[in-house]
Amino acid sequence: MSVKIQPSILSADFVNFERDFASISEADGIHVDVMDGHFVPNLTFGTGMVKRMQEIAQVPLDVHLMIENPELWAKKYAELGVFSVTFHLEASSYPIETANAIKSNGSRAGLAIKPGTPVSDIEHLLDSFDQILVMSVEPGFGGQSFMPVALEKISQIRSRLDESGSQTWLQVDGGINLETISLAAKAGADTFVAGSSVFGASDRNDMIAQLRIAASIARSNS
Repeated sequence: MSVKIQPSILSADFVNFERDFASISEADGIHVDVMDGHFVPNLTFGTGMVKRMQEIAQVPLDVHLMIENPELWAKKYAELGVFSVTFHLEASSYPIETANAIKSNGSRAGLAIKPGTPVSDIEHLLDSFDQILVMSVEPGFGGQSFMPVALEKISQIRSRLDESGSQTWLQVDGGINLETISLAAKAGADTFVAGSSVFGASDRNDMIAQLRIAASIARSNS
């Protein structure tokens, strides 16, 4: 499965999204963190803002819901026409039903877990999702350092996916840079959310290319 780089707009300039989206035109997707100030202690975007992002983006939007009550909201984001909608296991009472609602509206369905959530909590759900997101930081803020505890989780999930022949993407989010992307790729991740490392670079598309190469090399050597 090919490597995918999805810059997180938490590290972008919130009043210059069109300019910043253009600066990451070589990305495989744009990672949009939706936060409600309840599930995580930060507040970002609602459906109106994401709708506008969808209108101006030249690459697919990967929407990550860090919110309570995803059963209500996940469908509304999928209805905007975004590429994928990911919600948190920890916030969901009906993950399979929510995944089906996302898919029925044309988006890929993703399931995310926080650093403290064990893989055993999602093993029975893997086949119901198009993407599994392992958080390598505590969700809520950009610029955090990569937590190595994520590597074992990535490895465990990769083993389960490979055993079943699944084509589900395995995504990692948090503290991804040229060093940590190699570790995560070697553990089995194929989709990478990178914020500060991309938006802090003088040439963002060049950094995306470097990250893609580093991950591809690590995956080929694993």
